[in-house]
Amino acid sequence: MKQLFRSILVIAIVIVTLGGSGWSKTAIASTNAKEGERSVLSVVILLFNDVEVLDFAGPFEVFAVTGQTLDSTSSPFLVKTVSEDGKIVTARNGLKVQPDYSYANAPQFDILIVPGGPGSRTEMYNKTTIKWVQERMDKVDIMASVCTGALILAEAGLLDGKTVTTHWNSYDRLVSDYPSLKVKRNVKFVDEGKIITSGGISAGIDMSFHLVSRLMGKDVAENTAKMMEYDIDLTSVSFFGRATPLTDTPFRGGIMRCYASFC
Repeated sequence: MKQLFRSILVIAIVIVTLGGSGWSKTAIASTNAKEGERSVLSVVILLFNDVEVLDFAGPFEVFAVTGQTLDSTSSPFLVKTVSEDGKIVTARNGLKVQPDYSYANAPQFDILIVPGGPGSRTEMYNKTTIKWVQERMDKVDIMASVCTGALILAEAGLLDGKTVTTHWNSYDRLVSDYPSLKVKRNVKFVDEGKIITSGGISAGIDMSFHLVSRLMGKDVAENTAKMMEYDIDLTSVSFFGRATPLTDTPFRGGIMRCYASFC
């Protein structure tokens, strides 16, 4: 009986030793794979009551469909939504949307998109939202607004001294209320590097394709547009600012490298 117990004990020790070694190797391999490289970029879209539907749905579709154009089950973008309390939001014209996160439980992410719509004119004076956006500015790699979402960023002081754009009906308001801003008219979007602002509603789609092109390459953006049957010429779209890829730009934790399928 004692001999049987010893044999079982020896076998158990061997299994634990081999198993532990296997786990260690797996953990190390996983860690090494992440060093200096990120296979997925997380995009979070802010939601609030009376938000313009296409302001958030357009960019959501562009980033989500990007993954569907690849010969891979992995997507280069993980797209989620957030609202102040995480409860159902009533968008413009009554569309009900359930956000993925609240301000309190939203994880760290790479890109924040702030849409506009009638609700933005109320949300821009929501101190909780303004504080949250300000705090996230220091943690994200790209902060983008669509339409009058620029009012929220302007009120948060994130656009001071920058060249920006918004919906044509709010050009004058930005000029009068935020005199330090340089308002660019009649362009689809303005790219200031870390901050990007787009024109009204559908212009957010063009801005999103521009971001896909910046981060993943022009071919990927064009393939995504083809998948969506969206006509866009990335070489002639009207915008102001940088057009160079970000593959050599420092991101948090190291250099932003191209997604594995595009390297």
